Amino acid sequence: MTSRLLQRSLGSPDYDGIRQALRDDTSTPVISVRGLEVRVAVLPLFTHDGRQAVRVSSTEPLTHVLVGVDSASGDDVTLLVPEVDAPRVLTLECRDDAGVVGTAQVTVTPQRKWSVFVVHHSHLDIGYTDPQGTVLRHHLDYLDAALRLAEETASWPDDAKFRWTVESSMPALKWLAARPADMVESFARKAREGVIEVTALPFQLHTEACSTEELHRQLRFTTQLEQKYGFATRSAMHTDVPGAVVGLVDALHSHGVRYLAAAHNWAGRSVPYLHGGDKLTRPFRWRAPSGNEIIVWFTDTPHGMAYMEGNTVGLTDSYELADDLLPRYLSALATRGYPYGPGTFGWQGPDAPKEPYELDVLHLRVQGAHADNAGPSIVPASIARRWNEEWAYPRLRSAVNSDFFQHVEERYHDRLAVHEGDWTDWWADGLGSGARPLGYVRRAQSALRVAETLHTLAGVDATEQVDAAYDKVALFNEHTWGAANPWEDAEEAGDSGGLQWTRKSSGAYDAQDDAADLLHAAVRRFGAALSEAGTEGGALASFAVFNPGTWTRTDVVRAFLPRDVVGVDVPIALVDSRTGETLPHHEELVHPDDWPTRPIGRHVHAVVPGVPGYSYARLDVVPGVNQAPEPVELDLSGVIENEFYRVAYDVREGYVGSIFDKRAGRELVNGDAAAGFGQYVYDQYATAPHFNHLSGHVGAHDRTLLGDRAIGKGATITKAQRTAVGEKLVVELHGKGVDWIRTTIELHAGVPRVDLTYQLAKQGTPAKEAVFLAFPFATGPATAWELTGGVGGPGVPRVPGSAEYMLPIRHWIAFEDPELTVAWATLEAPLVQLGTIHMPYAPFPPTLDQEDGTVYSWALNNIWDTNFPAQQQGETTFRYAVSSEVGARGRRLGAAAASGLTEPFVGALITDSPDVTETYVSVDHPDVLVTSLGRAGDERVVRLQSLAAEPVEVTVGLPGLRSARGLDVVDETVKVRLPACGVAVVWGTCS
Repeated sequence: MTSRLLQRSLGSPDYDGIRQALRDDTSTPVISVRGLEVRVAVLPLFTHDGRQAVRVSSTEPLTHVLVGVDSASGDDVTLLVPEVDAPRVLTLECRDDAGVVGTAQVTVTPQRKWSVFVVHHSHLDIGYTDPQGTVLRHHLDYLDAALRLAEETASWPDDAKFRWTVESSMPALKWLAARPADMVESFARKAREGVIEVTALPFQLHTEACSTEELHRQLRFTTQLEQKYGFATRSAMHTDVPGAVVGLVDALHSHGVRYLAAAHNWAGRSVPYLHGGDKLTRPFRWRAPSGNEIIVWFTDTPHGMAYMEGNTVGLTDSYELADDLLPRYLSALATRGYPYGPGTFGWQGPDAPKEPYELDVLHLRVQGAHADNAGPSIVPASIARRWNEEWAYPRLRSAVNSDFFQHVEERYHDRLAVHEGDWTDWWADGLGSGARPLGYVRRAQSALRVAETLHTLAGVDATEQVDAAYDKVALFNEHTWGAANPWEDAEEAGDSGGLQWTRKSSGAYDAQDDAADLLHAAVRRFGAALSEAGTEGGALASFAVFNPGTWTRTDVVRAFLPRDVVGVDVPIALVDSRTGETLPHHEELVHPDDWPTRPIGRHVHAVVPGVPGYSYARLDVVPGVNQAPEPVELDLSGVIENEFYRVAYDVREGYVGSIFDKRAGRELVNGDAAAGFGQYVYDQYATAPHFNHLSGHVGAHDRTLLGDRAIGKGATITKAQRTAVGEKLVVELHGKGVDWIRTTIELHAGVPRVDLTYQLAKQGTPAKEAVFLAFPFATGPATAWELTGGVGGPGVPRVPGSAEYMLPIRHWIAFEDPELTVAWATLEAPLVQLGTIHMPYAPFPPTLDQEDGTVYSWALNNIWDTNFPAQQQGETTFRYAVSSEVGARGRRLGAAAASGLTEPFVGALITDSPDVTETYVSVDHPDVLVTSLGRAGDERVVRLQSLAAEPVEVTVGLPGLRSARGLDVVDETVKVRLPACGVAVVWGTCS
């Protein structure tokens, strides 16, 4: 009794309630006498001999007669009527033993003849229901079972054969590497026959956490599967996560994938129907700015039913339940905007306006059970077999994912609506629940591009190691960030929160370590290769300062000079070998008395002017007259400056009071904004922790649930100094939610950029909280921002229903007006809210008046109650940059500002003297970036990405280029056409 009480009281969602609502909403009461009720439903059910169905239900058994047509006895009967092509009125008589209880007029209307593709799969949560390793082993077992079921049903009618779609390719890849050859061949044969389909994504990703290059690399398995096993990957599945980046279209398309089945989770945090989602018809054609398209199917209900559509209508339970519910579901689709009301799925929102579904073909996912990570079942195929024997329509087909899309593409392609742009993910806020490991992953994404490039320039093919590191990065970006109950610490099942987060977060740290190892090795190999090519010179040593960005820039380099190369007591000077000029430098000594566990020597800091993109400039270390000057202590007024900016910190208020652009003669900070520039804002919410899916059931229509808002206080300037490379200000504050906050502001001599670093010593708490860092600019609204695989902006199309209250960006936001362009960049923290801070519960109302020029960096939160970690703690770093320029294009300035964070200069120690400078690749269009250089056998690989909103042609120069795949080489250059915001790759052979 107790367990039934709990099952009926709790549950997300309540399937019994959903099903009863469907029955009620798709039938009409026609007789009500003395407590007896009779309901009628005209359903899209057709027999093989040309009759259609009328279903009659009554609160007690009766004999139901459609006069002159058909009759049956019971409390739920199906009466058959000759198929109609126009409405036909019939008389219904309902009788008991005493005679006629009541009569009613029933209008039988024409019905659609549906084709239903039943796609059986298992949703892969790597974790959530069990520790990650347990889950993955189960999924390999599922493939064993799927292969057996496919073989056992091989003789069944084609529409009823067991078919299995591998939702994510990772289990298939592991399975193929771990099973006997005869099983592998059987699997590959079934895949070639279309009985088993392996889809394109390795696992379900928070795509906005991926870099563009990472996203493309995660699809490389599609080519490998076809080459090794002979089956193509034609479709992808995107499950649970309500949204995906625009770059996914280009990534899938470039690997021959044309179809995407998206299943957005029902959880009420997502309210797309309040933001245009009612205009998003399904299926639709999703188009990227490049012009590439894929066909997309997504689940229904106002917030999405995830992958439980088929389960909800009984297709994994029994034929009898499916016979009852599936026709009603199809009827509801044909007559209503959504087959289920909003309240059915936990979110008590307004009715969702939407046109009824217009096609006669349907994609229905099923799982073997009503759960994540459920295994395969023979039941859906068995139901399809019996169903098709019983009914002509709807026709059920046990299908793989791409079967449905091919059917739609052949018949309806030109009828499908086209939607463009980003499909902003409603769950991206969960990324803030693991701010420290996420920051490590984002640093790794940047380091890996540089590491591969430098290995390539050193003549080393590091593709395999780089790919492996990217795989670790992507595995952290996989959508399962914790257990069902992440606050628990059991050893198995959904309470294994501690174990799951330990493994998940350690993957991020491993990925960053791998990236750092690869970069460390790459710098040494690059330096060694240059040394081998050089001649003995008169310098004590030299550094090759490499610019891994695309464009010429002046920036700071930090390099280590070991004691065994040049003694720490030897005065040195740095000479730019290109000009012979001595560059001012700053030294930080690593002395064994202070750091006995670290390499001994000195870190040398210098600002190197005008280093072209993908080039190095040689700095020679020569004997100096005196030791490098010690830092000059500045007064504690809070003001620092360089040629470009004067920055003033307001100690009393605890934020940056002014950033004055000297060139433009203009203040960048909006001094009248609600928040100060760089101000620490700490929100706490009046919702309880440790309740599964609570945030999906909470509605916030005002600030009522904003329990507390606090700011950083007690600012103290702890360091103000000038060195040979610039000026620095360090401020410490305290505030709620942290032990301390440290703000570091740096201006480098000759560098038109303000660098800001925030370090928080976070206290862990399960109380619901969020940290924001405010950046109010004295500008109009943002005009552009970087996305994975694209550029967003207020005038840039987005898929209807996308999240609007927040943005998950890559690295930069630009503000443009006729007088000045301003760019803001972030390294570790991707989540931003523009103009105001919203409540983190649907429908996400604002808590402040809108200020168009303000960026709120949503540094961290623990809003979720399931799947994401319940609390976070420890020292965490967030880095930002600000730049401004008169007349600059916002996209270009944004990329330049971010480059200082994501592509810092690299100083490689060299022992001999190569050329004073060398350029390894060049492009001649200011909106085209070289993202990395790689190797493919004897070929050099140049990866390009365009920021332009229109197609562009770029000339790519590659010294020594002799030939290039599919391109004409003229004077070591090729011309490449890139689509709008698109990517391209040049494969070239160089001498």
